[in-house]
Amino acid sequence: MVLTVTLNPALDREIFIDDFQVNKLYRLRDLSRSQMTPGGKGINVSVALSRLGVPSVATGFVGGHIGRILVEELRKISNLITTNFVYVDGETRENIEIIDEKNQTITAINFPGPEIGEDDLNHFLRRYRMTLSKVDCVVISGSIPLGVSEDVCYELVKLAREKGIFVFVEQAPRLLERTLTGPEYPNVVKPDLRGNHLALFGMELKTFEDYVRLAEKIAEKSQVAVVSYEVKNDIVATKDGVWIIKSKGEIDASHLLGAGDAYVAGMVYYFVTHGANFLEMAKFGFASALAATRRKEKYMPDLEAIKKEYDHFTVERVK
Repeated sequence: MVLTVTLNPALDREIFIDDFQVNKLYRLRDLSRSQMTPGGKGINVSVALSRLGVPSVATGFVGGHIGRILVEELRKISNLITTNFVYVDGETRENIEIIDEKNQTITAINFPGPEIGEDDLNHFLRRYRMTLSKVDCVVISGSIPLGVSEDVCYELVKLAREKGIFVFVEQAPRLLERTLTGPEYPNVVKPDLRGNHLALFGMELKTFEDYVRLAEKIAEKSQVAVVSYEVKNDIVATKDGVWIIKSKGEIDASHLLGAGDAYVAGMVYYFVTHGANFLEMAKFGFASALAATRRKEKYMPDLEAIKKEYDHFTVERVK
């Protein structure tokens, strides 16, 4: 069983507008040009795993009317997803993504979500500890809500690793730096490098060599580091070496919504079905992400779609 942790989930609203411009009024008359789905990175991983036949428990904080809708919609997706959220005062956030296929852009507006009190956090931690006894793998992914210390994800990693549970982490640089304080490290680390000014551990990420050094630095403590490079490539570092996985074709930047989560889910699927062959795990994750980019909407691919992507990328040893 897999446990996915989404401390700050969201109800995602995707709106498709070609040639989107600011300071204009848009009236959506075609309902197919928008969709609403449960979101947050860990939740997306649970959805993707359900498409691959892997059961998971999704946990985190939800609140208010939006929180109830999120849980209801998540339960409708698959009976392979067990929801185990802590209900709090306040309203679960919404994320709005405006997808412009013509210009290959995604404009995202992410709300902050509810503020979490100490009692709610302690309730969550008790529930998390209890759930650890039932799972083999934990995915900790995404942002943290207001009121929660940035050290909380390290605590979650520590609790899982002390029980010998395999841990995947995907987070933005600032939060990831706090999660990787050690001495307990996640097994697989995938920095979420969306943004314009990229730096991690004081390292500016400008050249290919910078990204390789970052992957190597992370892999010194974890078992696998997966670092995205120029959208269509990923650098994979383990104790045994460094590789670059390259897409043979171009990737539409407006189709990237959820692709990183599909990548993580692909790695989790490979781990639970084949074990810890780290390079093969990363290759399956890359194929999963590539399959997710074939559709304009947030899309989690099935096994058949993922296997087809193996002909569409190459793997080259860097070190």
